[in-house]
Parts: sequence; structure tokens; C-alpha cells
Amino acid sequence: MNNIKKIIFLSLLVSIGLALSIFETMIPLPFIAPGAKLGLSNIVILITLVVFGFKEACTIGVLKSITFTLATGSVSSLFYSLTGAVFSCIAMYMVYRNLSAIFSLIGVSIFGAVGHNFGQILVASLMMRNMRIFSYLPVLLLTSLFTGYFVGLASIYISKNLKGHFENTFIYKS
Repeated sequence: MNNIKKIIFLSLLVSIGLALSIFETMIPLPFIAPGAKLGLSNIVILITLVVFGFKEACTIGVLKSITFTLATGSVSSLFYSLTGAVFSCIAMYMVYRNLSAIFSLIGVSIFGAVGHNFGQILVASLMMRNMRIFSYLPVLLLTSLFTGYFVGLASIYISKNLKGHFENTFIYKS
């Protein structure tokens, strides 16, 4: 029974991540670099990493990418989204696990945003067969400082509430 409740909660997190991704596509951002987004759905992935762990966070990221592709019909974005989600999860996990004494969730989130952008640029360079696309990476990295800060700040407040709520329950990671 405990496993079923955990699966249901994680399914809700995928749904929230999908809803945030769809909402994010409706926000016009003329002042940010082309292709850059706020990364609102990364709040869900970071919270999942903190509350449940790495495996669950990667699962949420991958499922959110797949459901977003199914919802929008943009198959080409699947490669960018999946690679960005996996790179982001790995970067956030490594920093959260090994450097959490140095970096708060804001720092963890910024590293996740950097990993996400690097993964997407890597996919773009492979798909276009042009390594010069990496010249756009500094622009995205500058943007990731701001978006990562916002995602990390939101995640701090939400995860504190969820962690306190689930510490004595069955679905909180040990």
C-alpha cells in the first residue's frame, strides 16, 4: 500500500511539472535569449530530488519530457528536453549530495540549469553537426544564473514544507 501511495504522489508531481511546462510556453519572454525559458517545471524536479531522491527526480524529469512532447506534438523538442532533464538531474544530484554544505538549493538549482543548458546545446550541436553552436552557451549560462536562482528559491520554500510533512510518513526518502 505504501508503494501505491508513493506512485500516486509521484504521478501528481509529473502532472504538476507538465502543467508548469505548458504554462511556461504561454509566457512571452522578449528580454531573455532566444530559446531560454524560466524552467518552472524544474521546481518539481528539484523538490523531488530533495524529498524523494535521485532515481525519482530523474523519473519525474523523463516522464515530464515525454508527456510534454505528447501534449504539444513537438517531437524534435523531446531530444532537447530529455537530454536537458538527465544532465540537470545528474548535476543537481552531484552538487546536492557532495556539496550541500557549501551550496543551498539555489546553488544546486543553478548547477542544474547549467547542466540543462549544456545538454541542450550538446544535442543541438550533434543534430546540426556544427560545434559552433557552443558559442551560444555563454548567453544561456548567464540566463541560467537568474532562472536557477528563481527555481532554487521557490524550491527552498516548497521543499521545507513537504519535508516537514512527509518526514514521518512512508514516502519520504530515508
